Amino acid sequence: MIVMGIDGCRAGWVAVSQDLTTDLVSWQLLNRIDGLASLLSVPSVVALDIPIGLPERGARACDVAARRLLGQPRGSSVFPAPIRPVLDAGSYAEACEIRFAVEGKKMSRQAWGIVPKIREVDGFLRGNPALQPTVHEAHPEVSFYCLAGGRPMEHSKRTLAGRLERRSLLANVFGNVVDEALLQRRSLQSQEDDVLDAFALLWSARRIAASVCMSLPASPTADPCGLPMQILA
Repeated sequence: MIVMGIDGCRAGWVAVSQDLTTDLVSWQLLNRIDGLASLLSVPSVVALDIPIGLPERGARACDVAARRLLGQPRGSSVFPAPIRPVLDAGSYAEACEIRFAVEGKKMSRQAWGIVPKIREVDGFLRGNPALQPTVHEAHPEVSFYCLAGGRPMEHSKRTLAGRLERRSLLANVFGNVVDEALLQRRSLQSQEDDVLDAFALLWSARRIAASVCMSLPASPTADPCGLPMQILA
């Protein structure tokens, strides 16, 4: 069985996979998420850091639960997922108009910034229903929280202390392979924190495959397109 953790980066998606039979870990850059369907060995489980199920209005219970679990300041890393109607927007101004018409408030710049990748994943999953049970939403900070035994990270991943904190946790699981991947991050066109996040998501993918993962919320619901509004770790 092959499992995979995928995190977004400027060039597309950095993907770290592991063959659970041989324990071999490998990594690659996917320019687009639909590259998953053309891999020689399609993963059995994928943990992906992007909102998947989207509400027509209101906040998702999984985002609220994740922010509560992490507390401050790490909870702020969980961006509120946009409502589904804004996926049709062609600009930030149009997205604000759409959200204001639905909820009486404008959209944040942070949320709009991830809409292109959300749209990409949404189109891929809705166009490939057979892969929907394979691809699961996850969040690196929730993964690190679980990996640390129920403790949010002390430092921001943007700082050296934060990267070292996360590398230490991952080294306990994956050994030197994390450092090997980091040495190749330029070929992956990724930042150090992108690679570390992908490894954390890989750890969650292993837990999903073993049916020992945590679900936020415990009893998730699906969006109008049948996609689960759920974060697994």
